[in-house]
Amino acid sequence: MKFIKSLSQTKAPNTGIKKTVLKSQSISKYLIPLVWSIFIINTLFLIYYYPNIPKLQIGNLFEINGFSLVIWTVVTFFSAIVQTYSTRYMKGFKKLTSFLSLCIAFTFAVMIFVVSNHIALLLFFWFLMGIIMSKLIGVTTDWNEANEASLFARKNYLLSTLFLGIALMLLGFQTESFTINGILSKIDIIPPGTLTVASLLLVVAALIQSAIVPFHTWLLSAMTAPTPASALMHAGFVNGAGILLTLFAPLLFKANILLVIFIIGGVTAIIAQYSKLLQVNVKQKLACSTSAQMSFMIMQCGLGFFSAAITHLILHGFYKAYLFLSSGEEIENSNPKNTDQIIIKPLQTLFILSVSILGGVLFAVITGKGTQIDSGLFLTFIVAITVGQVTYNLINKSSLSITKKLTFLPILILIGIGLYGILFNGITLLMNDMPMSNVPVELSTTHIGFGIIFLVAFYIMLFGVYRKIPWLYVKLLNSSQPYSKSIITYKTKSL
Repeated sequence: MKFIKSLSQTKAPNTGIKKTVLKSQSISKYLIPLVWSIFIINTLFLIYYYPNIPKLQIGNLFEINGFSLVIWTVVTFFSAIVQTYSTRYMKGFKKLTSFLSLCIAFTFAVMIFVVSNHIALLLFFWFLMGIIMSKLIGVTTDWNEANEASLFARKNYLLSTLFLGIALMLLGFQTESFTINGILSKIDIIPPGTLTVASLLLVVAALIQSAIVPFHTWLLSAMTAPTPASALMHAGFVNGAGILLTLFAPLLFKANILLVIFIIGGVTAIIAQYSKLLQVNVKQKLACSTSAQMSFMIMQCGLGFFSAAITHLILHGFYKAYLFLSSGEEIENSNPKNTDQIIIKPLQTLFILSVSILGGVLFAVITGKGTQIDSGLFLTFIVAITVGQVTYNLINKSSLSITKKLTFLPILILIGIGLYGILFNGITLLMNDMPMSNVPVELSTTHIGFGIIFLVAFYIMLFGVYRKIPWLYVKLLNSSQPYSKSIITYKTKSL
């Protein structure tokens, strides 16, 4: 009898796994093709009507235009890729059905959020996006650290929703209009004080979701999520700030806080870049990288180029989804290694400088930005840094010789900048009905001064000088740690 009883106990888990697999296969059989179909329909629609996308309004509740269709296309593509990948990568995972269902729910939440014109709908789906993402982070419900990370992330998302809610209520009651279009059409009647407060609250709500310092800890803690969930989070969810700020671009211009946004983005970009160098876990490195890239996106908003921010959002999504979905090949913890001293010879310096200038000229020729003394110069600078870093990271992983790397690096940088410029032009055309989505601002002494500080900080990072300053090294290391309860703190039951 004992033998029979033990046999039945060993078969039970296998039966449960089979039921889970069958259920997940049933969901993936219908829902994943649905998401792929939506992506294909959106893509064909954009191609057919490009660049004059017809606008559709459904009462005061929803507005579908070129901007929303671009976001729909991007989100459905990433969602479909992640879900298709998950059906094989997470096969046998007992929560796979819940995971796939949450991915579908998140996809539709983003889609409805981006077309919401009524502020109640906008706020609700902003809230819903956060709740669903927190559940994805803690989808492994029997893992205490994952539950803590989920709870910590949810608290941040609720705080973001609170700030956004207060901002929208201030704007709504002041203008006696509760739609985005209505509020933006009555900006001039909003008192300056109310306008500034509401704009700052809206910006803070965006910064929290995009893990901008000091709100970046939730993203570092969220690495307990399954890798496909991390891919969806970094390719879609954290980009919400770019969408939100673009929707309210005229408000930010009127409140005259773009310079503040630019500086916040720049400071976080510096901190996140340094923090990335201190990480020994590949997912933590990717998290710091995402925070840095979101900072560049915020900087572009602060320069008045919201269409460039959306372009950056899209390209970052592709790049980061690829890195997360391929991270299983290289996940490892290793002891930090001493950084070799970088010695740049005069000829090498001249070569790198020449490629950078040539890349800037190429971007200026393609987009027309950077040809005048305005924020377009900084946009060109940000694009060159971003493309340069991504290209360097990709080529540095290859097994090419040093000579070949030095040969291919400038070629790939120029190709990358060219593609960035072409996509930027295309996105700008699709967003032509979005007010003030591509308006350069006048350069100020603050812009120039901060640009110099940014270059100095980049130089210190490049040459590893920060490693020789103990207090700075420790400060950066401490600031780049996840929430304490989301790391291994619970006792594991013995098997």
